Amino acid sequence: TGCPCSGVTLDKLVQPTILTILSKGPLHGYALVEKLGDVSVLGDLKPDASGVYRFLKTMEKKGLVVSSWDTSQSGPARKTYEITPAGERCLRTWISTLEIYRDGINALLRAARKAAE
Repeated sequence: TGCPCSGVTLDKLVQPTILTILSKGPLHGYALVEKLGDVSVLGDLKPDASGVYRFLKTMEKKGLVVSSWDTSQSGPARKTYEITPAGERCLRTWISTLEIYRDGINALLRAARKAAE
């Protein structure tokens, strides 16, 4: 369902997930979308490819990633994305932010479980 209680708002975690994936090396857009689908934080939600490309475009405008065209293989050229030094700094900030989120979520989870008893 579209209810936030089902986790559909976890798409807010797409940016740090993209940065984490790209920190391991450059990837073509399609491969990145596939890897996003394998990340457990998104649960069973599969990323919308067009949404991921919109994220990448925004992230590129912010200087977090850069893209280039890969024409080294047969077939059509494919856009490759790579994390920038600014993206690496952003990822380090995300780590701190995610730790704060985790602690807050753990506290909320304890309170919610107690309230549901």
